[in-house]
Amino acid sequence: MRAVQFEQTGGPEVLHVVDAAVPEPGPGQVSVDVAYTGVNFADLKARAEGYRVPALPYVPGLEVSGRVRAVGAGVAGLRPGQQVAALTAGGAYADVAVAQAETVFALPDGVDLRTAATLPTVLPTAHALVHEVGRLQAGESILVQGAAGGVGTVVGQLAKAAGATVYGVVSSAAKAEYARKHGYDEVFVGDAFADDARRATAGRGVDLVLDPVGGDTFRDGLAALAVFGRLVSFGNASAAEPWRVGQQELYPGATTVSAFSILTLAQTAPQELRAVADRAFRLVADGTVTLPVTAEFPLADAAEAHRLMGGRGTTGKLLLRVGGTG
Repeated sequence: MRAVQFEQTGGPEVLHVVDAAVPEPGPGQVSVDVAYTGVNFADLKARAEGYRVPALPYVPGLEVSGRVRAVGAGVAGLRPGQQVAALTAGGAYADVAVAQAETVFALPDGVDLRTAATLPTVLPTAHALVHEVGRLQAGESILVQGAAGGVGTVVGQLAKAAGATVYGVVSSAAKAEYARKHGYDEVFVGDAFADDARRATAGRGVDLVLDPVGGDTFRDGLAALAVFGRLVSFGNASAAEPWRVGQQELYPGATTVSAFSILTLAQTAPQELRAVADRAFRLVADGTVTLPVTAEFPLADAAEAHRLMGGRGTTGKLLLRVGGTG
């Protein structure tokens, strides 16, 4: 089978297609004939920095859609030929990928394979940030970093559906226009978002901040919170020192900081992740949420997909076309 791998970390040029053995599912696992693979920022961090790479060479990729190829011992409720979406622990840039059965999801009616490839990481992450971790309520306000990205696109729609006032932060005017079309009431461009959020809320601040960036952005997010506000960290795209916050920062506004990682939850509490994913997938099936595919590349052009995403000019979701719908 074809797979895209890298033997050393570096720029997009280290990605190349190889002929690899077809993986077989072990106990509790499922193999999938891949139709589409989602491209995520975590893939770029794996390639560039070795993020969550256990050994080299390594095949990146965390999410696929396709058809079940085979099931391992002890797997119930999934069968060969069934259309699914799956969250993997790597290895998704390939014709065949393997995932734990707990993170393989039968597609709801009306969801095709191309759409399904946008779902396994983004949808549960966005749902958890807004609801299970962020606990957003009707009438509250939310401030979202990366409002035009995949997670940001879904969060805007979920937050608006929950009855919140939705503020976003982006890096360009073009991204701001995109975000306003996907649930955002107001979008701030640049690094002065804490002041912008204060002005937009008449000095009060927002009830919930979602931060995938870390570093100075994390600290400015705290400054944008209202009394009793919550901040959820779900990444460290800045590669800054891991955040530290204590009583001195939290006592004045009685604020709360929490964190979410879908990859960690998949390892530590897969059944909880499955419950979140089931709730999130239903919102796609009923039309509450859509995630536009804004760029699609053949598997062999994975490096081009990485260059595009690495340029920080993308919106929505990027896909690799592996087997397509055939």
